[in-house]
Amino acid sequence: MHRGHRRHRVVAAVAAALALSLALAGCGIPEQVTVDAPPQVDRALPEETVQQLQEAVTHAMAAAGASGAIVGVWAPWSGSWVAGHGTQSPTDDTEVSADMRFRAARMTRPMVCDVLFDIADAGTVSLDDSVSDYVPGVPDLDDVTLGQLCDGTSGIGSYSGMLQPLWLSNPSRVWDPRELASYGLGQPRRFEPGTGYADSDAGFLLLGLALERATNSSLSTLLAEHVTSPLGLDATSLPAGSTTSVAADAPVLRGNHSLPGEGGALNCTEPLDITELSPSVGYADSGVVSDIYDLGKYMQALATGALDPEGLDRFDNPLPVYAGAPTWYTADGGAVLAGSLVGQFGSVPGYAVSAWSDPNSGLTVAVVLNNSATGGNVAAYLAWELAAIASKAPPASGETLPEAGLPWTAQQDREVIAKLAVCPIPEAEPQQ
Repeated sequence: MHRGHRRHRVVAAVAAALALSLALAGCGIPEQVTVDAPPQVDRALPEETVQQLQEAVTHAMAAAGASGAIVGVWAPWSGSWVAGHGTQSPTDDTEVSADMRFRAARMTRPMVCDVLFDIADAGTVSLDDSVSDYVPGVPDLDDVTLGQLCDGTSGIGSYSGMLQPLWLSNPSRVWDPRELASYGLGQPRRFEPGTGYADSDAGFLLLGLALERATNSSLSTLLAEHVTSPLGLDATSLPAGSTTSVAADAPVLRGNHSLPGEGGALNCTEPLDITELSPSVGYADSGVVSDIYDLGKYMQALATGALDPEGLDRFDNPLPVYAGAPTWYTADGGAVLAGSLVGQFGSVPGYAVSAWSDPNSGLTVAVVLNNSATGGNVAAYLAWELAAIASKAPPASGETLPEAGLPWTAQQDREVIAKLAVCPIPEAEPQQ
């Protein structure tokens, strides 16, 4: 990972960025940041494409036990589709709308890395600094660097799998990031720092603590200064740990989690309402709140390097997400690389979230399912299925269908989703 020397900032946004911002969120990206992406055609996606997308969403919702979903698909050469689906819960028939906010789970990770890269460029820290320089009193961190925490190469373990039952039973408890991280630190190192990749939520908590110590600012303030304000992400923030509501001034997607019922099968008809939850359970790993428009805009910024300092090659050393992973499935710089897509996916109690963008074609997909029982995998495969469908959307007049660069098909993703299902999937109605 190369360190750069200054940030890409301009006084006026180019027409491509303006068109994209209008299509993604209905409001302009602030003038100081340019997203170098293809201009978005200002029309809805063709009806046939939308029908395929809708069928994919309905199938994945059933598999995940989600009563509701919000989806955004932007194909610059063809059109866009942003919609809410279903209801707030199986027992609440309030319809889901596209403007609802939700906990964005691991979308937090690349944003925290954005802050790291920016303050490193300013000379406040170095990517090669030891974590111990900023998080004192934690043993065995002298050989772990800030950059390794962002890249997922620290070898440190994770905490969420051990603690989720406590979050579900006591959602308002405010957790100290050091306490949460200690559960990951207490596990054996998976490898020597810098020699492999392994998912580590504890690593991102430590990175958040280090950034706060280095700047004497809260992580919430840092994200606003370095990420959300420059990009105009007005619906995106990191709430205080004591704030259990998703948003006080905007509609909220209810967050659900299906628990085991009699016989061990998940209760798909009466999920636990876990909308009210302290964001301290996620903090620098998965604490951010957002909406689907902001996620689409942020993913295009991430994929194109809009916030990266000049000279930074953020994805220059990608590593396999797991041993034996396909060559097209890697991770680096706080993000996951899947074929031609750059993105992230994961879950936090109540929500499963996935968002991706192709830096060349501009194809962007963002999804949230309002049941976290399947973790983030169903959301990830749904986003990939939607990307495969949208990649073939017919071009508008004067446009050209770009090369997709996706090493999977929509059918392959749908089959995986069916295998991951934790709730019954209704049989498709026969075509008339």
